Amino acid sequence: MEYGRIHSFESFATLDGVGIRYAIFFQGCPLRCKVCHNPDTWNFEGGSTYTAREIFDKVARYKPYFKKGGGITASGGEPLLQAKFLIELFTLFKNAGINIAIDTSGAYMNDDVKEAVKLSDMVILDLKFPSEEEYREYAKGSLERTLEFLDPALALKKEVWIRTVIIPGVNDTFEAIDRYVEVVKNRDISKYELLGFHTMGFYKYRELGIDNPLENTSSLDENKLKLLEKYLLDRLNAERER
Repeated sequence: MEYGRIHSFESFATLDGVGIRYAIFFQGCPLRCKVCHNPDTWNFEGGSTYTAREIFDKVARYKPYFKKGGGITASGGEPLLQAKFLIELFTLFKNAGINIAIDTSGAYMNDDVKEAVKLSDMVILDLKFPSEEEYREYAKGSLERTLEFLDPALALKKEVWIRTVIIPGVNDTFEAIDRYVEVVKNRDISKYELLGFHTMGFYKYRELGIDNPLENTSSLDENKLKLLEKYLLDRLNAERER
């Protein structure tokens, strides 16, 4: 029997997929994103352990609220770090007719991950930066590895949303958006969302005694986010019409 390490749960989540969702935040993450607002999820040894059945029983009672595409979202941390456990958990939800979404950095792709993706209904993928150099500098990750996850997920005909956090002074320009468009323009993604950088998780760095490399960075202006979102959608629509 597999045991999952879970950081926390959130009922009635509305920002992690379509409809009303129950978000399950998994403990542990291989990346060290400078933009992360949940550094308390990094350490795999943190959190609490659950069996798949315990989580299913905890969440399935909310099924009447999962209307108009609602369901569960496995988030984190990085849920695919625990892909074997996800297979067991997702099988229970799949058999119960509950919609399944994965919110991931795409840091892994192997047979277990592919099976977990097959069991899911949609994938929300963080596309952090449009180059290897920026991925290494700001996330300790890899664009190549993220795309090695994205392309097989698309090949499985899953609904894929892309999300990118916009950070003041880092990737908050039209030129930066152009580079993200170059990455996704020939890929059949369903949706691309931009999220504004915020400072609400800064207190966690202080509590954990972790250096916060963006401590002097302000939250992104809402109007600038809307401007960049419109530019992104216009660029994507123009590419699709070619």
